[in-house]
Amino acid sequence: MKKAIKGTFGYLKCKRNMVLIRTMIYFAISLALLFAGIITTGSKKNLLTIVAVLGCLPACKSLVNLIMYFKASGCSEMAKTKIEKDEGSLVGMYDMYFTSYKKNFAISHMVVEGKNICGFTESDTCDTKACEEHLNTMLKQGGHKDMTVKIFTDINKYCERLKQLNALGCSTPQKDDEVRVVLYDISL
Repeated sequence: MKKAIKGTFGYLKCKRNMVLIRTMIYFAISLALLFAGIITTGSKKNLLTIVAVLGCLPACKSLVNLIMYFKASGCSEMAKTKIEKDEGSLVGMYDMYFTSYKKNFAISHMVVEGKNICGFTESDTCDTKACEEHLNTMLKQGGHKDMTVKIFTDINKYCERLKQLNALGCSTPQKDDEVRVVLYDISL
């Protein structure tokens, strides 16, 4: 199984598969301990039952992660093909899924160029204004002020913006990397 690297195409799908396997293993271990205790002592009242129940804690935490990964949708192959043509020298981030207290935001592709952050979502349920506000708030908390965040729902307009950002070419790579790190940290 390939390693899932945040920001690469197919990250959410790969991570979902890894978390699914991990969750099944965790629950299998807990069940094996429970049955081993019952078989060896003939009763549920034994030390292995307690260990099996405690083993359900990480298994349930992993199950919650799995649910989040199943809710998250990544970038489609069609969108990736179209975006790659116009991405140029920009560093693209695929399959970004941001969570807030009120809403979740599935961003298929995102770029950082100077003070500009542009993203594209294929999700019909993504509230772009709320996403922009959430990202601005999180970036300010991360020490990055005066950033302009724009989330597009139309892939053609997004590709046009990518062309414009490529033409500007006014970024500092180190600063862009710092912003990307914050975005990676707050995404699923």
